[in-house]
Amino acid sequence: MSRQKENTGFVCGYCGREVAPVNNGSYRNHCPFCLFSKHVDELPGDRMNKCRGLMEPIDLRQKSGKGFQVVHRCLRCGFERVNKVAENTMQPDNIERLIELC
Repeated sequence: MSRQKENTGFVCGYCGREVAPVNNGSYRNHCPFCLFSKHVDELPGDRMNKCRGLMEPIDLRQKSGKGFQVVHRCLRCGFERVNKVAENTMQPDNIERLIELC
């Protein structure tokens, strides 16, 4: 799947808000408003996972060289994954919601 095809907007499955694609050469993997994600990847960006469960933001951590990351846990299967906080985009992640995770 091409990066262009991955970088599309979507409607959040948790809060229902419209989420724009990112404009920094990456792709969005979680809602910038509520921080929920969807369990769609086996490997980052491949969209091959069949679970499709909502992934709840459960923690915020900082990793040297990667910056701040949101820890997500799938509400359907329990799988956990970390995702970089979206900062330098037209729709940056909600800072108040990030602070609530601390």
